Amino acid sequence: MRQSQTWRAALGEARVSLAAAGLSSAEVDARRLVEQASGFDGGELWAHLDDVVSHRAAAHLAQMVERRTAGVPLQYALGRWGFRQLDLFVDRRVLIPRPETEQVVEVALGELRRLAPGRSTTVVDLGTGSGAIALSVAVEEVTARVWGSDVSAEALAVARANLAGIGRPAGRVRLVEGDWFAALPPELAGAVDVVVTNPPYVAAGDDLPREVADWEPPAALVSGPTGLEHLLAIVEEAPRWLGRPGALVTELAPHQAGTVSTAARAAGFAHVEVRPDLAGRDRVLLARR
Repeated sequence: MRQSQTWRAALGEARVSLAAAGLSSAEVDARRLVEQASGFDGGELWAHLDDVVSHRAAAHLAQMVERRTAGVPLQYALGRWGFRQLDLFVDRRVLIPRPETEQVVEVALGELRRLAPGRSTTVVDLGTGSGAIALSVAVEEVTARVWGSDVSAEALAVARANLAGIGRPAGRVRLVEGDWFAALPPELAGAVDVVVTNPPYVAAGDDLPREVADWEPPAALVSGPTGLEHLLAIVEEAPRWLGRPGALVTELAPHQAGTVSTAARAAGFAHVEVRPDLAGRDRVLLARR
């Protein structure tokens, strides 16, 4: 960094470096990286563009720009990403939280409020990863007691870091290690109000964007040869854990909606529907007992 460089100059240099690396998102990425390094978000940054950059902030920005130009996804380069009301710590141990999954949370919250308005509820988030779903439910629904399970100890370490940042709602969240429902205590069987999950649903051999395939954890993306393996296993086992009434809410790929809906009906769910994501694509299966 040059002596007495301002954030305006730093922003311009970051933009040039990212564009030279061939990133079509150089303009947006540069702004996000500078916001992170400066601590000024949104319009606040523009009011401080002529402030002098400290050596420490300049070193942080340079490190993030270097990571982004090397192909690291923006979210991992930043080390954080927004999800609903949360600001989540994320790295390569967990999937990057996406807007489609925000809609999964919305459906789950709607079911909680429909099933048990005003009373304490029990929610299970299978494959919690960064904790995005589990922690969002705990923060946004004050009656919910939430269990988040994950087979990956590394993912749970990230979820625990995020749990520490949500304040009082953290007291209503338990994070447990294990494979889907096997991580849960037996006494929860038949007592869960809502099971919610964003399981791996990519088929082995499917083409993924390089930024996804090269950086995000494969076990959190790929289910198996068909992409349906985890979805169907969860649908089959969920009725044993759900109370009556109760609901299963799961993210899926649009082309899987028909198969998974049929499986849910065969598993005994009386009402099955598929909700769209913000782009209008089939994305969230809702199955009610």
